[in-house]
Amino acid sequence: MHFPLQVAFKRIALSPQIRVTDARGTLTHYVKQKLFKLKESVTVFADEAQTRRLFEIRADRMLDFNAAYRIADASGKPIGVVRRHGMRSLWRAHYEIQAADGLLLTVSEENPWVKVLDGLVSDLPIIGLFAGYWFHPAYLLKDRNGTLVMRVQKVPALMEGRYRIDAHAALDGEARDVVLQGLFMMLLLERTRG
Repeated sequence: MHFPLQVAFKRIALSPQIRVTDARGTLTHYVKQKLFKLKESVTVFADEAQTRRLFEIRADRMLDFNAAYRIADASGKPIGVVRRHGMRSLWRAHYEIQAADGLLLTVSEENPWVKVLDGLVSDLPIIGLFAGYWFHPAYLLKDRNGTLVMRVQKVPALMEGRYRIDAHAALDGEARDVVLQGLFMMLLLERTRG
């Protein structure tokens, strides 16, 4: 897998779907959220045909204000958890990603004013259609020491949601898998911004 990763949301789909490609244009993940579930349920596949399941992400409760999303590999073994901090996320999106081995990372919105401006402009007639092209929220993933590990930013796109994930520190194996699945879940929850 070669960074930066490009994340693209399908706009015309009943259930949210994400296509993830690496710097070489190779499909690395295909993420599909299950429709009509009381608890959030997301499956991550290796291919767009959805023949090889890689990960499963499930919410621990129906209301996701302070939900924890459990990440399991294809065999069902838990490998990590993503937690959304409800009250802290009202102003600035805030998540924690924790791997089974104890690795703990935080994801926070870089500039919360982008969310405010997007909310104001997106409600305007005609002009609101272009809000996604002007406002680009960014999220910073940091370790316990405050070191930047990854940065996720929305890129200009008129008819679909597109994000770019840049790696600033090396993560390998299961830690990288947990972090990426956590970021995909966060993007599914935050996709309506910008």
